[in-house]
Amino acid sequence: MGAGIAGIKVGILALQGSFIEHARSVEMCGARAVAVRKPEDLEGVRGLIIPGGESTTIGKLMARYGLDQRIRELAASGMPIYGTCAGLILLAGHVLSSSQPVLGMMDITVMRNAYGRQVESFEADLRIPAIGEAPFKGVFIRAPRIEATGPEVEALAYLDGKAVLARQGHFLASSFHPELTGDLRIHSYFLSMAS
Repeated sequence: MGAGIAGIKVGILALQGSFIEHARSVEMCGARAVAVRKPEDLEGVRGLIIPGGESTTIGKLMARYGLDQRIRELAASGMPIYGTCAGLILLAGHVLSSSQPVLGMMDITVMRNAYGRQVESFEADLRIPAIGEAPFKGVFIRAPRIEATGPEVEALAYLDGKAVLARQGHFLASSFHPELTGDLRIHSYFLSMAS
């Protein structure tokens, strides 16, 4: 992995969802994962991952513990944030048919559960030139779909014509779960943004 990644401290929002799998992936890349449950846990982190889970629950817990405000402050100062699945919804500026609390940091419009219910979960090989030639196995579980992107958003991967991995400056979001694949290339890509 890149020398700039080694030892950097990255926060994993650990209120609910697949934070353990993300922490394992971050550590396997050579960075240091820190569970974030309170605003003070964000001190000194170089980036933050918001995992999959139940986006409404995560949003409410962030607000209850005052994490949303601190995350907004750190994002405004340039801290990279990566949201997967529910984390993507929380980063979105617009969530269709929902009034749930979100951070609203990316200029994307998202539809929740657009790829079906839990029992309709699937895997798909994705072409992601930003991380290399070999296909990346996307794991989609009750996945949100990015319906539209603003002019500052770069789509890094598509599925059926819709963006499923997107970057806007220091924000990264995916509809799928790279932490469940054992393939560290997307975590490595994000950590390079934070290093």
